[in-house]
Amino acid sequence: MALITRTAGALHRRPRLRLTLLLTAPLLWLAVLYLGSLSVLFVSAFWTTNSFTSEVVKVWSTDNFHELFTVPVFRQVILRSIGVALAVTALCALIAFPLAFCTARVAGPRWRPLLVVAILTPLWASYLVKVYAWRLILSEGGLADWMLRPFGLSGPGYGLTAAVLTLTYLWLPYMILPIHTALEQLPANLLDASADLGAKGLRTFRSVVLPMVLPSVAAGSVFTFSLSLGDYITVQIVGGKTQLIGNLVYSNIELNLPMAAALGTVPVVVIVLYLLAMRRTGALSSL
Repeated sequence: MALITRTAGALHRRPRLRLTLLLTAPLLWLAVLYLGSLSVLFVSAFWTTNSFTSEVVKVWSTDNFHELFTVPVFRQVILRSIGVALAVTALCALIAFPLAFCTARVAGPRWRPLLVVAILTPLWASYLVKVYAWRLILSEGGLADWMLRPFGLSGPGYGLTAAVLTLTYLWLPYMILPIHTALEQLPANLLDASADLGAKGLRTFRSVVLPMVLPSVAAGSVFTFSLSLGDYITVQIVGGKTQLIGNLVYSNIELNLPMAAALGTVPVVVIVLYLLAMRRTGALSSL
């Protein structure tokens, strides 16, 4: 008991030591497991594979990265993956803004928590359950076909459009929540002042609301962009013959491990560049 008391007293007198002990475990986890695995991924991307036995040859070479940017198939897949991530982010922003405005500024205090819970409810369901539900919706003769048939149209079926729609549904709550928080904290007197000065609704949105909410939109885009860029299960289920970076990594992981590692570094680099770009908007401080 006395030892425990002396130890507690020593830690109380040394706040820096206490902070160091508290942060040691998570920092070790970050350094060893996360950064260590990324380092191994990056190093193995410079190895090669024996074309006859498919065994990894630990000889340094930049052939994998050269192939990534010279072979048309790889270039198309990389650009397609970035395009899908950007499309999902744009759709999430367009859908999330009116929903967040409704929950934060239109709904009464009694209904507001219930609407936020309704937004969070899809996150409680299994990832695979949601994706397979969309597979049924987009299938031939499914709900999408049934709803569009009276207009002489049909559903998109399986393919790139289906992948974008499904990913938008999956990551939409991550965009709604930061926008909802920003709109909820928006001072009402600013909107009243804008109206008193004669600004219409669109002018108020463009000059008052959007500049103050834009960092939160950028913060939400960090989630939607990064999660969409690295996803491969959704594309595998509803994407048809569509290939994204994740699918190529999955297909090469056994046949050509160094090439899979080189492909795996592409999303990491793209996301780091995206984070640096979003940092200028103040998005990281809104996370």
